[in-house]
Amino acid sequence: MSIIEHSDGLPQPQRNWAILTIALGIIMAVVDSAIANVALPTIAGDLDASPAFSIWIVNGYQLAITISLLPLASLGEIIGYRRIYLAGLVLFTLASLFCALSHTLPLLTVARIMQRFGAAGIMSVNAALVRFTYPRALLGRGIGINALVVAISAAVGPTIAAGILAVGTWPYLFAINIPIGIVALTLGWRCLPHTARASHTFDWQSAALSAIAFGIGIAAIDSAGHGERLAICLSEFAVAAVAGALLVFRQTHMTSPLLPVDLLRIPIFALSIGTSIASFCGQMLAFMALPFYLESRFGYSAVEMGLLITPWPIAIAFAAPLAGRLLERYPAGLLGGIGLLLFAAGLGTLALLPDNPGIADVVWRMALSGAGFGLFQTPNNRTMIAAAPRERSGGASGMLGTARLLGQTTGAALVALFLARSPADGTQVSLFAGVGFALLGAVLSLLRLSPAGTKGAERVRVHESQRLKGD
Repeated sequence: MSIIEHSDGLPQPQRNWAILTIALGIIMAVVDSAIANVALPTIAGDLDASPAFSIWIVNGYQLAITISLLPLASLGEIIGYRRIYLAGLVLFTLASLFCALSHTLPLLTVARIMQRFGAAGIMSVNAALVRFTYPRALLGRGIGINALVVAISAAVGPTIAAGILAVGTWPYLFAINIPIGIVALTLGWRCLPHTARASHTFDWQSAALSAIAFGIGIAAIDSAGHGERLAICLSEFAVAAVAGALLVFRQTHMTSPLLPVDLLRIPIFALSIGTSIASFCGQMLAFMALPFYLESRFGYSAVEMGLLITPWPIAIAFAAPLAGRLLERYPAGLLGGIGLLLFAAGLGTLALLPDNPGIADVVWRMALSGAGFGLFQTPNNRTMIAAAPRERSGGASGMLGTARLLGQTTGAALVALFLARSPADGTQVSLFAGVGFALLGAVLSLLRLSPAGTKGAERVRVHESQRLKGD
């Protein structure tokens, strides 16, 4: 047996070094996504590429993580989460070097796709590693730190990009990852937990079906949102649906499926997944709409908009770790429901801003939205990870990332659709739609308080308690 099987989490100070390693990987993956989006016009101009072609720097990056999250999470159960995470760090760091050295758009696009596969290795198993790093009693705090790191990284990404471009050229946006990656690899090699490995083999056929179902499915959502021809959208949805149906049929006959249908049979896990998809859809509706909303409706400049939106991630940074501590005393369904109701209230008040709002009018609404989202996110993520048996932590971690991605993609597509249908009022409609998804998430979260919603979670807790006593 490995060390982790004889203990509930890592001892100090190894635990702190392990969580630092996990945080560094997340910072690189999240910040890099944000800075590349900000620098896209600069990169396209420098490489003499058309905007339509240069968008593949972003699309290729997104597609790579879409098709690889669940397969890599499944592979982590078989060969160890530590190995997947370290391999992701190596690939991400090397791909960052190739990005910095790329002198044509095709080379940069290929390097960015490689980079995203590395990021998928990091993001697919990071929650599983947190589960094996922290004792069960403190798992909420570990997930809270994860949420805090994601929030801060997303907030500072555009600022970092602007700062680097102010003093240097765009290759430095990618070169900055190299020293961070080396430090993370050094720490990870020494401190990340070793975990028991599953006995089953990797299911390549299911991995291919998963890639087709999720990759083409998300492409179909994006096509619908951007007004592609109906025939193209329907064809993409049909291919994704057939692949998805074949995948589900195949997975129902397996004990450790790549698509965690076994975990989705646990009501509290399924409700948490639904809550996550709805909430991240609402968040993306707001994130995509707010810059246009503040500019077109109230005339704020780009700098002013950046400052006005900043209270949102700052509030998440305060609320996420607080929620991790509250989770030790209050049920996740209650905290998540309250958080999403506050989130819905924040979005609703933003949509109903007065004609001539002051700075304070915008700031407190942004802070309310961020605080509500932060209060929801940590309990929800912790519930998803803890509801799964310990040996299925990889499947739960991969599904956590997939749910977030599905919600974000759907939200972005809906914003594009609303703006195309109603250029004048599309941003406000998007915010109201965000309110609707937040309220849906709140209902799903509160359903976890019912006896039916908690069914299955107690069985997992008893199983793990018996395992720990046996160790």
